[in-house]
Amino acid sequence: MRRSRFFGVLVCFFVFVWVLTGCISDGRKRAPSAPRERYRIAVAQVAQETNSFSPVPTTMRDFEALGLYRGDEIEQLAREYRWFTLGGFWAAVEKLGKDQVDIVPIVSATAMSGGPVQKAVYEALKADLLEGLWNAGILDGVYLCLHGAMGVQGMHDPDGDLIAAVRRIVGPEVPIGVSFDLHANITRTKVENATFIVGYKTNPHRDFYKTGYTCGKLLLQCVRGEIRPTMEYVKMRLLKGGGMTIDFLAPMRDIFKTMDRMEKDRRVLSVSNFMVQIWLDDPQLGWATVAVTDDDPQLARETAEHLAELNWSVRDVEHPIGISPSEAVAIANKKKLARLFGTIVICDVSDAVGAGAPGESTWILKALLQENPELVSYVPVRDQEAACTACRAPLHDTITLSVGGKLDAAYNRPLTVRGEVIYQEEGQLGKTAILRCQGVHLILTELPAMTYRPTFFTDFGLNLRKADVVVVKNIFPFRFTYMRYNCKTLDVITPGTTNVDVFALRYENLPRPIYPLDDIEGWR
Repeated sequence: MRRSRFFGVLVCFFVFVWVLTGCISDGRKRAPSAPRERYRIAVAQVAQETNSFSPVPTTMRDFEALGLYRGDEIEQLAREYRWFTLGGFWAAVEKLGKDQVDIVPIVSATAMSGGPVQKAVYEALKADLLEGLWNAGILDGVYLCLHGAMGVQGMHDPDGDLIAAVRRIVGPEVPIGVSFDLHANITRTKVENATFIVGYKTNPHRDFYKTGYTCGKLLLQCVRGEIRPTMEYVKMRLLKGGGMTIDFLAPMRDIFKTMDRMEKDRRVLSVSNFMVQIWLDDPQLGWATVAVTDDDPQLARETAEHLAELNWSVRDVEHPIGISPSEAVAIANKKKLARLFGTIVICDVSDAVGAGAPGESTWILKALLQENPELVSYVPVRDQEAACTACRAPLHDTITLSVGGKLDAAYNRPLTVRGEVIYQEEGQLGKTAILRCQGVHLILTELPAMTYRPTFFTDFGLNLRKADVVVVKNIFPFRFTYMRYNCKTLDVITPGTTNVDVFALRYENLPRPIYPLDDIEGWR
């Protein structure tokens, strides 16, 4: 493994030097100007969302936990998970390509949201990508499935760095289509090196497939010479997050409907609204709008600016106000009738693994144990030491553990817990054990658990119909995926790295002035 990574880095270095010295001509990967019988499009995915305030770095193990794929394994991944972005892209190429397109899969690497990616890990993944492109031969197009808010130790804008590196390999004429998460941080480097950028239009995200399909359609049209994308972006001095950015609720609902109307103009290929990851401490952080038109830069500029004005017009909308863990338990106690028809879902806003928090907070667990341990509740906590200890204990033994507070001492506190070990396994999240403490079911995992879908609990044999309370570690996706079980949602605020109050975050690189931290008149 070390030799292969070293070789990849070495290849990356020599390719970079050759590009800079002009030893690679522009035609090395240039798309042919005349129509051809067959086209070749490379596909790669490197995706991670960074929380700069998390003290826990993202390692290679985090990428391996969700899967590192190369070559033909990527096609199998895209077909198995067709509803995701890669699956949408693959479907578009197969449906619209008319058996004239060969997809050349390079690498797929995704990790859970977390702290900054270790520099050596990023360089190894980048080397894999560039080496694969270099060995791919003549290409007519490249599709990059990225997140757009990845951070790397010691550098800014790694997604932009990746796109620029790919551009140096393929030359100026090969189209590069890029898909981003709606929370991507758009920069000049990203825009100048991509042919077009398409972002999700839903939050919670539900249009993975559609976004990938759009990228596949546009890239095919590019390589066939049917369209000539022109892209403009507007960077805004705006930093807002929290519940105000849900696409089907006010104030963003009307804005996203307007985006749909914009795209009905045949000259407009795509419109995207990027509302950034507010926990990414970056010198270019801020909302952005992107418009892609067919050879009409003026229309692209006007569209991007109009969308920016709409965003600015709702800047004063307040975030939903959260409650304390004790208040949440008190509400759950009172909602006896509601609990007969579903479960109360507590969103651990300040320890949201889906936004890069460590996932080891014990504040809600403490409130449940102290104030009503009889409530049947499912509470996930990341703790490698505690999970391993529980997995070594005989099943059904009663043990005492110190849980949490090991990764982020600034916000989290350890909690002593005593309970019966009722479940043990080693799976995607490493060693996992469940302790039953009266009605409280503590789910201990080695790696962070986002609890994105109800299957996180049901796969362990936990019945959501019998639960009074379920604690989730993501801010938006559960609001859609838990609908069939959820009778009430409670947003709980505690000390943590995903506080939605930007005034409470410890930014060091943020561009100033920026709203709402500064009182400014316009977004420009």
